[in-house]
Amino acid sequence: MNPKETPVTSTDRASAERRNAAAVTNRGRSTEVDGHQFTVHSMASTSRSPEVPTYLLVHGIGASHRYYRRVQKSLAVTGHTLSLDLPGFGGTRRPEQPLAVEEYGALLGRLLDQLEVPRVVVIGHSMGAQFVTELARQRPDAVSHLVLIGPVTDPRRATAVQQALGLTRDVVKEPPSGILIVFRDYLECGPRWFSTELAVMLDYRTDLALREVRSPTLVIRGANDPVSGSDWCASLAAAAPDGHFLEVAGHRHLVHHSAAVQTAAFIEGHARRHPSVAHPAS
Repeated sequence: MNPKETPVTSTDRASAERRNAAAVTNRGRSTEVDGHQFTVHSMASTSRSPEVPTYLLVHGIGASHRYYRRVQKSLAVTGHTLSLDLPGFGGTRRPEQPLAVEEYGALLGRLLDQLEVPRVVVIGHSMGAQFVTELARQRPDAVSHLVLIGPVTDPRRATAVQQALGLTRDVVKEPPSGILIVFRDYLECGPRWFSTELAVMLDYRTDLALREVRSPTLVIRGANDPVSGSDWCASLAAAAPDGHFLEVAGHRHLVHHSAAVQTAAFIEGHARRHPSVAHPAS
């Protein structure tokens, strides 16, 4: 489905602010998985529900947990949240060798095992959508629901030049707060590691991997996103056995930052309305 979304009202914003104040923030902590450094930024929910989901947020290439802060606060009202800095990003130690998307997926699964988190609603943005797709493909037992925000890479646009043009068109119209976060993170990542992982991103076929995912899948994009096109996102939702597609009018590639309240509501609704496959065998 692809409905046109209504704008967030002042009442919605006030409600979100009250909800955000209830979240309990923990400082990020560094952890090692197979010699690779992750930083885990957790936010525990104050919900009194006996069963609350755990949301795992995975950033894209050159980014960090920082651009997830707004949506993490909104999600933390209804569930526990874990937002990551992946190896080589957000100030973590760079791996000695390039990591394939499949390796990131395996590392995420082992990280969840190490944290003793049995099952998550997993959310990935941009290249992070590739990582979480691979996690869901490899470890269906660990992923109740899958959410892809502004996913890449459309094989019709799988060149560095085309991706750079899309990002350039995007960044000039993103809100200044989002631009500052992304610019800082790109500087911290550095051009060498960015270019190393860019080649990996361009080669991975998200559309083919989704055919093997059993978790209910939601694809979200900003309706004005020049990086992740509407036809491409619709095709991803169609490729998943239980796929759904939503666009947020008036927003771009950083929709999870610029429309955090709406994005969180879509994620929460997806997890609530679409039953997961109950602990399938891996």
